Amino acid sequence: MNIEFLLTSLIVVASPGTGALITLAAGLSRGARASVVAAFGCTLGILPHMLAAITGLAALLHASALAFEAIKYAGVAYLLYMAWMTLKADGPLKIEPDAPERSDGEVIRQAVLVNLLNPKLPIFFFSFLPQFVGRDEAQPTLLMLQLSLVFMAMTFVVFVAYGVFAAGVRDRVLSRPGVLRWMRRGFAAAFVGLGAKLALVQR
Repeated sequence: MNIEFLLTSLIVVASPGTGALITLAAGLSRGARASVVAAFGCTLGILPHMLAAITGLAALLHASALAFEAIKYAGVAYLLYMAWMTLKADGPLKIEPDAPERSDGEVIRQAVLVNLLNPKLPIFFFSFLPQFVGRDEAQPTLLMLQLSLVFMAMTFVVFVAYGVFAAGVRDRVLSRPGVLRWMRRGFAAAFVGLGAKLALVQR
């Protein structure tokens, strides 16, 4: 396995993104089990990006400046929307000690949607992944599939670690209303920062 690919993947996975924030919020609001379920949902949300890259859609979008810009600014708009929703006390990322129980299916559906719309993933699969498949590769599709599965496994492990950590400090956080307010602001600021960073990305 290419060490450069592993390091690049780890940086992409570990850097703050929508999936990581969703998993952290799940751990803080509902505990370790909910964070593992959210991490699983976020991992599933990678599949459409992986399939797009393997089937060649990535190359098409990479070649089209208009398509790239459309995806980029749709991602920016989505991140700003998430920031606004996060600031609301009753938003989708609310962190409350008495939050109503949600089914695993609900948590997974939300996590899949969040990572499906995660602008970091198209950039990774459209721009970075093809760089690790040589022109003389005998089975490029198989190699891309293998690399994508490794990326998914790393995503799940890292997100679970984030979520379990959040669950471990849950009681301390939930006992301090002021901390909850600042955490919502922190999540919102992170989304705004991700949006600003994405807006500066060039093909």
